[in-house]
Amino acid sequence: MSSVKLNEEEKRLLHNAWHHFLTITHHKLVVMEGCFKVGLFKQGLLHDLSKYSWEEFKTGVKYYQGTRSPNAAEKEEKGYSSAWLHHKGRNKHHFEYWTDVSTAEDHWKIVGVKMPVNYLAEMVMDRIAASKIYQGKNYTDAAPYTYFSRNKEYIVMHPETKACLDKILLMLKEKGERRTFAYIRKLLKDGDY
Repeated sequence: MSSVKLNEEEKRLLHNAWHHFLTITHHKLVVMEGCFKVGLFKQGLLHDLSKYSWEEFKTGVKYYQGTRSPNAAEKEEKGYSSAWLHHKGRNKHHFEYWTDVSTAEDHWKIVGVKMPVNYLAEMVMDRIAASKIYQGKNYTDAAPYTYFSRNKEYIVMHPETKACLDKILLMLKEKGERRTFAYIRKLLKDGDY
């Protein structure tokens, strides 16, 4: 029986494929756990399934680093990320999905559309999970707020969505998950924010 010998590049890609699979699966499970805690069972189960598609997964294999999203590395190299463009167009928990062109009289521009509360809640769980995965043992409940605060002035997001996200992430920082998840359950019960 002959054994297959891999060259160094093949070994690197195999390593990256396995570890990227583990990372996105771990992320999915952490988001699912958070979604279940606030009552978003279907969204928790279906969260980020597009990351397993070849269009997104191949970027993860090529640019895997383990400490940040492979999409960021692809953006640095190419100026854009094909995986991110694919992902944000299929996953309603990203605020970028909820943008459109304004038809104001004097000029058109990209504007944020108010996110439905269930996708806002899933976005919060996604941000918490991403911080937990990439920061590991250094994670604190302040991490998602700190990350959001660095760029919140510049992102194109509906003002009400941005204000609610800011409030929720600040609550997480100051009062922890238990109180914050209770607040999210109330928003979901009310059907709006």
